[in-house]
Amino acid sequence: MGSTRTTGVPTKLTQGSQTKGGIGESTLRPDGTLKVTGEFAYSSDMWHEDMLWGQTLRSTVAHAEIVSIDISEALAMDGVYAVMTYDDLPAEMKNYGLEIQDTPVLAHGKVRHHGEPVALVAADHPETARRAAAKIVVEYKELPLITDEASATAPDAVLVHEGRTDSHMSHVPHPNIVHRQPIIRGNAAEAAKKADVIVKGEYTFGMQDQAFLGPESGLAVPAEDGGVDLYVATQWLHSDLEQIAPVLGLPEEKVRMTLSGVGGAFGGREDISMQIHACLLALRTGKPVKIVYNRFESFFGHVHRHPAKLYYEHGATKDGKLTHMKCKIVLDGGAYASASPAVVGNASSLSVGPYVIDDVEIEAIALYTNNPPCGAMRGFGAVQACFAYEAQMDKLAAKLGMDPVELRQLNAMEQGTLLPTGQVVDSPAPVAEILRRVKSRPLPPERQWESSEGSDVRQLPGGLSNTTHGEGVVRGVGYAVGIKNVGFSEGFDDYSTAKVRMEVINGEPVATVHTAMAEVGQGGVTVHAQIARTELGVNQVTIHPADTQVGSAGSSSASRQTYVTGGAVKNSCELVREKVLEIGRRKFGSYHPAWATAELLLEGGKVVTDGGEVLGDLVDVLEDESVEIEAEWRHRPTEPFDLKTGQGNGHVQYSFAAHRAVVEVDTELGLVKVIELAVAQDVGKALNPLSVLGQIQGGTTQGLGVAVMEEIIVDPKTAKVKNPSFTDYLIPTILDTPTIPVDVLELADEHAPYGLRGIGEAPTLSSTPAVLAAIRNATGLELNRTPVRPEHLTGT
Repeated sequence: MGSTRTTGVPTKLTQGSQTKGGIGESTLRPDGTLKVTGEFAYSSDMWHEDMLWGQTLRSTVAHAEIVSIDISEALAMDGVYAVMTYDDLPAEMKNYGLEIQDTPVLAHGKVRHHGEPVALVAADHPETARRAAAKIVVEYKELPLITDEASATAPDAVLVHEGRTDSHMSHVPHPNIVHRQPIIRGNAAEAAKKADVIVKGEYTFGMQDQAFLGPESGLAVPAEDGGVDLYVATQWLHSDLEQIAPVLGLPEEKVRMTLSGVGGAFGGREDISMQIHACLLALRTGKPVKIVYNRFESFFGHVHRHPAKLYYEHGATKDGKLTHMKCKIVLDGGAYASASPAVVGNASSLSVGPYVIDDVEIEAIALYTNNPPCGAMRGFGAVQACFAYEAQMDKLAAKLGMDPVELRQLNAMEQGTLLPTGQVVDSPAPVAEILRRVKSRPLPPERQWESSEGSDVRQLPGGLSNTTHGEGVVRGVGYAVGIKNVGFSEGFDDYSTAKVRMEVINGEPVATVHTAMAEVGQGGVTVHAQIARTELGVNQVTIHPADTQVGSAGSSSASRQTYVTGGAVKNSCELVREKVLEIGRRKFGSYHPAWATAELLLEGGKVVTDGGEVLGDLVDVLEDESVEIEAEWRHRPTEPFDLKTGQGNGHVQYSFAAHRAVVEVDTELGLVKVIELAVAQDVGKALNPLSVLGQIQGGTTQGLGVAVMEEIIVDPKTAKVKNPSFTDYLIPTILDTPTIPVDVLELADEHAPYGLRGIGEAPTLSSTPAVLAAIRNATGLELNRTPVRPEHLTGT
């Protein structure tokens, strides 16, 4: 799974370019060896003397009034220290939520989805806690289910949330719609008259789970000051804090949060899971309380990717120029809002894809239903839209008799393109080029399963199940490209904070970087050290554990952390550097006139001129002094989309990736083997090329999963999840993962630190439609849903 790199506009590094382990080098993760040897401490590994175990009782029905709750048997059990229901919550504030505080800490009055938390238990052993929770008797009176757009928006529909008062109520046509965002530009109806060809499609995108391997877990420890210390795996410490403190009835300074080892996230840890429950039980019992979800409970304890229905129409002239696009995107948000408003914003504003279309008519909505709550997952909103608009491009190319890549290149956006929202793309947008690169790559050899030594069934559809030896196996090739925004959007104050300290320890200059960034596997722990080495010219950098004793870093999501928190680290390092040089000028400036110049660098623990003359050792400069600066950094401001027209500069940056998928399909058995998923992506600047490669290949594999195997199945009659385990919810293993060659472009964005571009999500967009396109190419079938199952290929 090798890679190639192409550098475009260079980015000048003004500090520490000779320091080992700086920007542009492939430095290894400090936690890498511990993780692969099983020695890394995850949040589920935490332990405290005399701690209790927490357990959550969850609803057994999806929509019902709570008639009564009897906790007497549970309380009477030996080893049980506390049982809590809604009536035991200590503060007036009893709801939480990322944007809309519509999620109750514990169900009150009614439950809105299967698996909703109803009661809590703390006991001296996890099995005791589970048995006690099972003894709580809840009487329900079931209510009608809301499960789709028809049932949600009917004039007489039962309301999932009665008495809504949030800010979105003023612009939605029905209380069961969380948020609606139209985008209107030009006149799609008039433009359609100029089209020689019009294609329409209805697409279904299944509910995907983040499927992180480290379960939701944490440890809450009551403190002597009446507060609580929480050690937890999360994506956003300060957002958690803002939601936790009010429902505990505590000021934020008495809720101290520290990031524990995170076993993957992908958006599923943006929402609260066990955090509040553990704190409540710890404060109630006066003892440390640990909560660890099992895999079954994990499927109910976090949000999933929004399933979607997408309705698209595209028109084109006979030579392939796009004339117009109309679409409606319906996202199922489930019982609570979570990130649904932001998902709607992304889905609508990116629904055209990386193409130039002057006349568009777009509508995206998210529903409240009694299905499982959905929220953030890698590439949210843009992933669902990309699946549909790329299928449309293939459908249009087929009707025009054009090559599907040439059609895309003909209509590809570029730097300076005006988006349907009225925003100008003001950084490189090499859409046509990345398509050219994946297309020009040599195809893998045919019939790889055959060799002189016999058949290698691992290379065949069905793999080691030995279902075929090549009979009925057909090859297909497909292409896709996508556009993803980077960072928080629509006027959100997207900033991060970094505290950087520089001092001398044991005769060596050392930098310490302290942020609240959640390291969830993306590699910030390497990048922050690389930035400090580059800017401060030191080799020894310590990364302080992330906690809430420093300002917010925002969420580890939206491909934003390297951009925003990396920018904050760079900013703080620059301020520290200037302070260190100021100290040096004060101490040594009179001895050497070069100290007075502006162009002084820090390299390898020394102060040098831009000509390379060494002026002094940092050890001598700092001596008994240290410099510590905490500073914020913000990217350029964005603005909300107009709620009637969708116009506005809603995003700060865009990233682009293209895929070519090569698949082999057993048309008799309906089995698919993805042989190769070639990628080309512009990353602006590869701060750590090895990490860049891992992010691109990881995102590609997640897109593969939703293409051919991953889907949470919800029973439409009961709104219950039918496959809440990794036995029945399948994710790609190493045997399913194809060769993923990566072509990395580095075309700097002048507005971003080092010219970098967020990279983590873009490959997740285009890998799914590329795989579907390849399967269509092999079978000739329409295939308008994800994931593709065997019965879709065989008609059985």
